[in-house]
Amino acid sequence: MAPSSAVATLCENPNQVFSDVAKLLLTYADNILRYPGEDKYRSIRIGNPTFSTKLLPIKGAVECLFEMGFVEAETHLVFPKSASVEQLKLIRESIAAERDQRLHGGLPVQPAVQPAAAAAAAASVPESSPVASAQPAVSSAQQPSSLESSMSFFVTLQSNFQHVMQYESPELQEKARSIIPHQELSSAAQHKLKKVKEADPECKLGIEEFLVLELLRWFKKNFFSWVDCSPCSQCGGGTKNTGSLGPSADDLRWGAQRVENHFCESCRLSTRFPRYNNPEKLLETRRGRCGEWANCFTLCCRALGLEARYIWDSTDHVWTEIYSVSQRRWLHCDACENICDKPLLYEVGWGKKLAYILAFSKDQVVDVTWRYSCKHPEVLSRRTRVQESWLLHTINGLNTSRQQSLSPDRKKDLTERLLVELVEFISPKQPKPGELGGRNSGSLAWRMARGETGATDAESDTQATAFVFTPTEKEKNDGSLHVRYISTKDQYCRVSSDSEVMKDWDRCVWEKQSVFRKVETDWQMVYIARTEGSSVGRLSWKFDLAPAGMKIKSVSIMTSSQTFHSGKVCWHVQAGGIREEFSGDGKMQVFSGLSGSSELIVTAELSGGEGDNSWQHTQLFRQSLKEPEDSSLEIIISLQDA
Repeated sequence: MAPSSAVATLCENPNQVFSDVAKLLLTYADNILRYPGEDKYRSIRIGNPTFSTKLLPIKGAVECLFEMGFVEAETHLVFPKSASVEQLKLIRESIAAERDQRLHGGLPVQPAVQPAAAAAAAASVPESSPVASAQPAVSSAQQPSSLESSMSFFVTLQSNFQHVMQYESPELQEKARSIIPHQELSSAAQHKLKKVKEADPECKLGIEEFLVLELLRWFKKNFFSWVDCSPCSQCGGGTKNTGSLGPSADDLRWGAQRVENHFCESCRLSTRFPRYNNPEKLLETRRGRCGEWANCFTLCCRALGLEARYIWDSTDHVWTEIYSVSQRRWLHCDACENICDKPLLYEVGWGKKLAYILAFSKDQVVDVTWRYSCKHPEVLSRRTRVQESWLLHTINGLNTSRQQSLSPDRKKDLTERLLVELVEFISPKQPKPGELGGRNSGSLAWRMARGETGATDAESDTQATAFVFTPTEKEKNDGSLHVRYISTKDQYCRVSSDSEVMKDWDRCVWEKQSVFRKVETDWQMVYIARTEGSSVGRLSWKFDLAPAGMKIKSVSIMTSSQTFHSGKVCWHVQAGGIREEFSGDGKMQVFSGLSGSSELIVTAELSGGEGDNSWQHTQLFRQSLKEPEDSSLEIIISLQDA
């Protein structure tokens, strides 16, 4: 007997896989044949663990059910009363014949009816169960999703839910802690929390917020690196992603089902780039795109004791959320962007057309789409992959199964948190500063191809960081506010305030527009330049003396900039209604005409340049990493009483 196309596909599986799934398929068929009048044997719940783990992932298995005569209902596959029993027998006998040939060397056996009990356990969940009772009513306006789409979505849910359990391995967390400078990060977080509490005793923030900010900064600045295309392993030149290569056994061991072919047209050489999905391996490779970044960062969060969950976005992005005990809410954290608590970034800033965003932790799955959108009707119109009731029902089932071993107190805590989230989801939202700009991670071409540059005008990539220098008590007593920035160390130093050091070039910036810090590892140079594709960049620092009851006596500024071709850097200082331009020639300049003002803004504007590399033709603070650690920017404000 010639097998059907579905059975032929099923036969492509290895013997043991085929044997296991054939047993299950025959169980379904035989119980329908034995008990034709009992509906419970004609229904297979899609969310049932046996179905989802032992049948759904197997090639050809679901297709066999369709050929038998099963059809899709909302949450089940159903063998209707009108279906052909003869067709069911035909597919059943084809599967049995193949099984017999593999088990008994071709000797046929009679199509025995399998015990009904096995099918009853595998095929359905009692309607009185918590999973079933959580199923909501179905709106008549809903369009039924295809079974293929439902199955694909279920696999995504299940695989991510299983994947996050890797973060709970004590051995893996210990390995991560051995790499993370956790004592340094914790001390910095405690110090900043203390300063905030001193400035505002009513502040309700906790250590989690400050620790995750330190971890985000370290992860992006010092640990992980972005990969668009790997440099050629032979000449070190640029490559292009020309498709996929077959994964090796070692690739598969570390979860790299996909291996990119980064091809060098000069050397005609392929450099393999496995897309590892194992966070342990990523602690070693320390590179990739958003998938690798979020995967490894979430592990690092768990290693530091932060309650974290992995966020999957159906429009092809992933990130992390951290639970703030002090604020009783989940905080959005994107390691690729070094951003915290800016959930509207993707919809408003990047211009993403969101549909499904799901959070996965060791305890539960949550549909968090509504946290990331202020355009709920638009999002709802795009959620067509599965029925809303099916999604809710399936998530409830996964959570019920995962939470069976949790204590009553923990279950209660999760329920209360979910209620708080639901209130947050339905509350009106407005974009905050920092949520309006396009994506920073990845090359301009890659971001443009994904439509994630934000506004159509690349020059509108503005982020108001809004840091303001104000005199400390010591600076007030000394009569001087003295700030230095060292490009090679990427740090600020407040010379007149016990030499307080602050890392990261943009941490103390008042405003930045279309600029970033570039480190040329091959030339060992570092500088700040415009982002690719932008025609104008802007950077400014602000000083406010009024809170300390002081005003300017005089100002001295030293800064450095370098231009190439037709590039232009314009420096100016503004205080009150006075604006003065100056050059960035590395020499100290004194501005006595600003006396009497209580506010000062120092600004650099970058423009001009030629060709595709025009963004490199205006550079601030260019220094060799091999040179002495001299100041690139120095601002000294002599103070007097207001």
